[in-house]
Amino acid sequence: MIAATRTLYKNAYSGLTHRMWLLSLVMLINRSGTMVLAYMTLYCQHKGFSIEQGGLVVAVYGIGAVAGAMIGGKLSDVFGFYNMQFAALFCGGIMFMVLGQMESYTGICVATFFLAAINESFRPANSSAIAHYSNAQNRTQSFSLVRLAINLGWGVGAALGGILAHINYHLLFWVDGSTNIFAAILLLLILPRVSLAEQRKPVALIQTSTVSALKDKTFLRFLFFTLLFAICFFQLFTTIPIFFKNKLGLNEFWIGIVMAGNGLIIALFEMILVFTLEGKKPYLLLMSTGCIFMAISFAMLNIPFLHGFMLAFCSMLIITLAEMLAMPFMNSYYIARSGEKNRGQYAGLYTMAWSLAQVLGSSLGAFTAEHTGFFNLWIIVAIICLLASAGYYSLQQKTILPTMNVNGK
Repeated sequence: MIAATRTLYKNAYSGLTHRMWLLSLVMLINRSGTMVLAYMTLYCQHKGFSIEQGGLVVAVYGIGAVAGAMIGGKLSDVFGFYNMQFAALFCGGIMFMVLGQMESYTGICVATFFLAAINESFRPANSSAIAHYSNAQNRTQSFSLVRLAINLGWGVGAALGGILAHINYHLLFWVDGSTNIFAAILLLLILPRVSLAEQRKPVALIQTSTVSALKDKTFLRFLFFTLLFAICFFQLFTTIPIFFKNKLGLNEFWIGIVMAGNGLIIALFEMILVFTLEGKKPYLLLMSTGCIFMAISFAMLNIPFLHGFMLAFCSMLIITLAEMLAMPFMNSYYIARSGEKNRGQYAGLYTMAWSLAQVLGSSLGAFTAEHTGFFNLWIIVAIICLLASAGYYSLQQKTILPTMNVNGK
């Protein structure tokens, strides 16, 4: 049994390129300081603002992220993903520190917007880098390795953030900013520079696409269902921490422990799950299943006989399973539809969908919780998850070999 488990883990991590491991190390360092966004609504409450105002700040981050995705996707295709990743990490680190100095609500909103625009311009460039450092056979593994690094870092950051917030909320901004800058420097030190000419060399894809992402109707439908999924997912960073504190009675330390569990479980098991499922089930069907589990996790929050830490832990456990089933395959799905010359555009639109979801999920979630209560919010979110599940399933039924079809039909 032990030998079989060891072999399974070994196989799940085999075949990945050296540069993918180095890029994942950069992401681990960067995300180990991730704590500002996770605690933003609690920080705003600490500053004396309402739940709705806290949700709006996270929504402003989403608006800035939309702008960052638009800019980042285009600049990644023009100047190269290597340069964009460095610039976004370094400048984003500075902006975290600037945001921590803001005292007024207006100042926090303005600084949050510029932080998001800079910080989130990293994502399309990072997706292009992963595609460049991988091939069609190990692409989902490669995305999962980066997600492993991100979530392991998230686990560390969430737990550390809970401790720091308990001491002084301003420490969150200094630590988050410092890890960004350190990750930028590490990128220069350990990853060889990739020129634009190298970036545009063909990589081993099943097919390549030269069609505009905006003309790819299947991709656009996929983006809409992803938007619905992400609207629900972003409750994790806005209304869920408030619910844990105000309704379940958890303090920042225990909230950090629960949220850290999300990252650590993903770090331990996602690569194994991806390795087991890759090539055996269609991507869209896995996304549909993930959405169902996400719906269950939110509906659980209304169970009357569960409460406190146990309810928070059980719900987070199922959210984590939903995340592992859906999100790694989303990346592989859209990457497989793109080509070398338009990958930044696909990645930019994908990032924009998540950023728009952050705007809608944060603002509408906080508004609903403030004015109608958390019970109604969790019911609505669960229904949206089920709609997303049905959407992915219907798209799968209409699509033959979804990971290979890049003709926009």
